[in-house]
Amino acid sequence: MTNEQFKELKKRIQGIHDFLKIGHKKMELKEEELKTHDPDFWNDPKEAEIQMKLIRGIKFWVDSFENISSQLDDLEVLQDFVKEGISTSQELEGSYHSLIEEVESLELRNMLSKEEDKLNAIIQITAGAGGTESCDWAAMLLRMYTMWAEKSDYKVKELNFQSGDVAGIKTVSLEIEGEYSFGYLKGENGVHRLVRISPFDSNAKRHTSFCSVWVYPVVDENIDIKVESNDLRVDTYRSSGAGGQHVNTTDSAVRITHLPTGIVVTSSEKSQHQNRDIAMKALKSRLYQIEIDRRNIEINNAHESKGDAGWGNQIRSYVLHPYQMVKDLRTNFETSDTKGVLDGELDDFMSSTLASNVSGKSRAEANS
Repeated sequence: MTNEQFKELKKRIQGIHDFLKIGHKKMELKEEELKTHDPDFWNDPKEAEIQMKLIRGIKFWVDSFENISSQLDDLEVLQDFVKEGISTSQELEGSYHSLIEEVESLELRNMLSKEEDKLNAIIQITAGAGGTESCDWAAMLLRMYTMWAEKSDYKVKELNFQSGDVAGIKTVSLEIEGEYSFGYLKGENGVHRLVRISPFDSNAKRHTSFCSVWVYPVVDENIDIKVESNDLRVDTYRSSGAGGQHVNTTDSAVRITHLPTGIVVTSSEKSQHQNRDIAMKALKSRLYQIEIDRRNIEINNAHESKGDAGWGNQIRSYVLHPYQMVKDLRTNFETSDTKGVLDGELDDFMSSTLASNVSGKSRAEANS
C-alpha cells in the first residue's frame, strides 16, 4: 500500500461519512432509542417492532461506518509499524485489501435504499424456449442461486417445484430469507441465455437455451396487502415430481388464481393448509411488486416489456462453447470465470447492476 493509496482510501471513507450524514444519524439514533424507554413502549407490539426496526436500520449505518473508521486508524498505525520494521508489508497489504472490501460492501449496501430492498425474496425460475435443454438450464440456475444464497448466509426454502418431462425442471419457486435478499436479487429479473454443447445431443452440437428469472419481495407483517376472497379461485390437485422430497400422494397441492390480475401461484408441500398459507404469501408478494412497479416507472416498463423467454429478451448470456464468457447485456460487465458464476459467484454482477441503476436514476433526476 502506497501513501497515495492510503490518502485515496481515507478520502473515500470521508466521502462515505459525508454522504451518509453519519453525524446526523448518531443524533437520530439517540433520539429514537429514547422512545424505547417509555414504560408504555411495548403496549403495542406491532408499533414497537416497527420502531425497533427503524433503530436497527440507523444503527447499522453508524456501526458499519465506525467499523471502517476504526480499521482505517489501525491501518495508519500498521503503516508506521512497517516503517519501523515491527510489521511486514504483507500484513499491511492484507489489512489494506480487507478494508477495501469492507468499504465496497458498505457502498453496495448504500445502493439498496428503497423500502422493499430489505425484504426477503421469492425467486421464480421457468424454463423457456429450448425444450429439455431449457429444463436442464433451469436446474443449473436453481443450483446457481441456491449456492449464492448459501454463500451469503441466506436461508433457502422451496415453495413450488415442477420437474421436466425428460430432465431438469419446468419451473421452481424459492423463498430466499435474509436481510436485503430482495435488494440484491432484484437485478436478476429477466431472461438468461445459455450457449453450450448439448449433453442430450449424440452429435455434440451447440445449443442455445433460455430461462426466465423473476424476483418478488416477500411482504412482512408491517406491510398490509388486502386481498378480497371473491377475487380468488383456489384449486387443489395432486402434485407430481421427480421423486424423493417432491413425492406427494394426496391432493394437497394448492393453486390460487387472483382473478383481477390473472396472477397464478402454487405450492406443493405435504400439508394443504400449509400450501394455502405459502401460496397466499406468494400472491401478496406479487401484488406488492405491482404496487412497487406503479411507483417506479423504470421497473414497470421493464416488466411490461419482458416478453417471452427467448431471443431478443435476454439480460445475461452464459457462453460455455466455443469460448467461456458470462456477460450482462445491460451493464456490459463480463467474466470468463463461468464455473465461478455457475457456482454462485454473482456479487460482481449484482454490484454492477445496482451501480448502473443508481447512476441511471441520478441522470434521470438531473434531466428532470
